[in-house]
Amino acid sequence: MTEQVTRAMFDDVMAPNYAPAAMIPVRGEGSRVWDQEGKEYIDFAGGIAVTALGHSHPTLVDTMREQAGKLWHLSNVMTNEPALRLAKKLTDKTFADRVFFANSGGEANEAAFKLARRYAFDHFGPEKNEIISFYQSFHGRTLFTVSVGGQPKYTEGFAPVPGGIKHCDYNDIDALKGLISDKTCAVVMEPIQGEGGIIPADPEFAQQVRAMCDEHKALLVFDEVQSGVGRTGTLYAYEQTGVTPDILTTAKALGNGFPVAAMLATAEVANSLAVGTHGSTYGGNPMAAAVAEAVIDIVDTPEVLDGVKKRHQLFVDELTAINDKYHVFKDIRGMGLLMGAEVSDELAGHAKDFLTHAADEGLFVLVAGPNVVRFAPSLIIPEADIKEGFQRFERAVAKTVADLKK
Repeated sequence: MTEQVTRAMFDDVMAPNYAPAAMIPVRGEGSRVWDQEGKEYIDFAGGIAVTALGHSHPTLVDTMREQAGKLWHLSNVMTNEPALRLAKKLTDKTFADRVFFANSGGEANEAAFKLARRYAFDHFGPEKNEIISFYQSFHGRTLFTVSVGGQPKYTEGFAPVPGGIKHCDYNDIDALKGLISDKTCAVVMEPIQGEGGIIPADPEFAQQVRAMCDEHKALLVFDEVQSGVGRTGTLYAYEQTGVTPDILTTAKALGNGFPVAAMLATAEVANSLAVGTHGSTYGGNPMAAAVAEAVIDIVDTPEVLDGVKKRHQLFVDELTAINDKYHVFKDIRGMGLLMGAEVSDELAGHAKDFLTHAADEGLFVLVAGPNVVRFAPSLIIPEADIKEGFQRFERAVAKTVADLKK
C-alpha cells in the first residue's frame, strides 16, 4: 500500500533548507495548477521563470515520450544527435560559436567563471584572475557562484570562500571604474537583476561596461539564467542592450522544467576549455537536449515573442489599476514577462504577505527580496488567465492592506 504523501512528510524526510507551502500541487495544464485537494491556482510564478510554455505543453510531452523511447543517457565519451541539434540552433540564433551543456543555472555559471579565469590564464598569465560582479546579483548556489553573487547572506557560514572577487553597485559606472583594472579577467552581470529586485540594466550602463571590459582586456559575462529564452521579449535580453557578451549562461526556461542549462561563448574564448579542463555527467543529456530544442523552436517565433511584449503591457495595466486603488506599490518595473512591483515604504518588508494571500486566493506569485512582488508567468499565458489572475491578486492586495491596518 502506498503511503499517503503529506506536507508533514517534508519535515520528516527532507533537509530543512526550504520552507514550502502547506499545499502540494499535483497537476498542471497551461497556466493552471491543481493541488491535492483539487483547488485550482493560476500560475503567475512559472516555477521562478522556468515554465515558459506552461504546464504539460503537448509538444513537449510528445517530444519527451519520443526521446524516452530512443536514448535517455550517454556519457560524454560520446556525443548525441539531440545535443548537437540544440547546440547548432543556439549558435545560429546568438552571438556564440560554442556551447557547453550543464544541468542548472548554477552549473552553467560555474563553468562560465572557470572559463573566464582559464582564458585569462592562457592569454595573460595567472595574475589576471579578478572577477567583478554587482551587489544584489544572484548567480547560483555553488560556493563559487554565491561568492560572485553580491548577497552576503548566501555565503554566511560557508567561509572561507573563493577569493579574487569584487562587487560594486549595479547601474553605477563610476563604481565599476574604481574597481576594474588590468587584473580583471571578467565582469559578470545580469541584464536584469532577478533576485535583486527586478532591476533592468540601463542600456548606457551596459554599453559602458562592454567598453571598459574591452579597454582592460576582460571578458563580459551575461547571466541570462532567468532573463533568457524569450522572457524579456527577445530570445535573449542582451539583444536589447546594444552590447554583445563574450560568454552567456542560460537555463531555467530552456527546458521548461526539464533540468538543462548551457554556457554559450565565442570560439576564441571557448578554446580555453581544452579536453579535461571541465565536465558534466548529465550535461548534453539527450532527453534534456531534445526537450530544450523543442522549447527553442516554439519560443523563438514572432508569435510568442511579440505576445510577450503584449502581455507585458497587460501586466503593467492591471498592476497600475490595482495600485491606483490601493496605493501599495511605489514602482512597477521589468522587461517582458519578468516583472516586479516594489511595495511602498509603509509596506517595506511585507512583499511575502502578498504572496501568502495570493495563494489563499488561488494565485501563484513570487517575491524578489523582502520588498518586491515578482511575476514570471508562462510566455503564452492566455489573456483570460491574466485577467482572472489579477482579480484574485486584487483580493490578495485588499487582504494584505486590511491585515496591516489591524
